Parts: sequence; C-alpha cells; structure tokens
Amino acid sequence: MSRVGNKPIKILDGVKISIDGRTVKMEGPKGTLQWEHPEVIGVKVDGGEVAVTRSSDDRTPKAMHGTTRALLQNMVVGVKDGYEKKLEIVGVGYVGTIKGDSISLRLGMANELVRKIPAGLKVTMPDQTHITIQGCDKQTVGQFAAEIRALRKPEPYKGKGVRYAGEVVKLKPGKAATK
Repeated sequence: MSRVGNKPIKILDGVKISIDGRTVKMEGPKGTLQWEHPEVIGVKVDGGEVAVTRSSDDRTPKAMHGTTRALLQNMVVGVKDGYEKKLEIVGVGYVGTIKGDSISLRLGMANELVRKIPAGLKVTMPDQTHITIQGCDKQTVGQFAAEIRALRKPEPYKGKGVRYAGEVVKLKPGKAATK
C-alpha cells in the first residue's frame, strides 16, 4: 500500500483547484498549472484537502498512486510559493547575459551558446556569473537548470564550468602531484 499516495494534500491559502474529468487545474499567486492524471487514478477535493485514490491493487495503479499525489503536491506548492534554482558560472572569461527571451553564455568555446528561455520561467542574472531560474512548475525549472549546467559541467582539475549554487566540486590533484 502506498504511504505517500494515501496522505491527503492540504490546499494552501490563495490556491484554487478545479477538476474537470481527468484534468486538474490549479491557480495561485505565482501562476496557473494544469495536469491530466492517469485513468487508473481518482482525484477528489474534500473541503480543504485533495484525496488521491487508485482503482485497483494492480501494478500500474500502485505505481502511479504515490507519483500522482507527489505531482499534485508539487503543483500546490508551485502556484503558491514557486520554485527557484541558482547557478554559478566559474572560470576566467566565463560569462552570461540575457538577451530578450534567451540566455547567451560564453563558456570557453569558440562560439557563444544561446538557449531560449521556456515559457513560464523567469530567468535573471544579478551579475555576469550568477543565474537565477524561477517558476511555478518544478519540473520545468529543474530541467532548464540542468540543461544550462550540461553546457559546461564543472571539470575536476580546475573546477571551471557551470554549477549549482552551493555545489561542491572535489578537485583532483593532477599529474604534477605524482612526483
């Protein structure tokens, strides 16, 4: 039995939930999210809580029970408070700028890397080496942050590259340390 799926979701102040068939729509101060849950899962609003049920104890409904509840919880938190990821650019000459609806990064390559900012995300750069990604959809925020980091992951000898704020990169000593 899913322990996560059985736990009810508390509806936070300022969040409106509407269910139309299999489509769950949530509105809050940070934005609006919409998601269509699987057929084998049932979602009901009871007062100030959302209950998630499954149709049977077969494999697929059991697998989707806790997942559906977690996704709905993330939606409630997202439309109320939002999500944020911070990135740091480390390296001499490694900089970034925001140009319109895209982010442009110079990361030690011959060309400038340009990525379009997805709809619904707010990307800011307080300076040239720090990136803040904010939005109400947890998956979109995390995915875009991962795509930016993947452009130049921190390398293990000098630590240059794009990393999450607070990420610790363990540096290797290099071949000079062997003598």
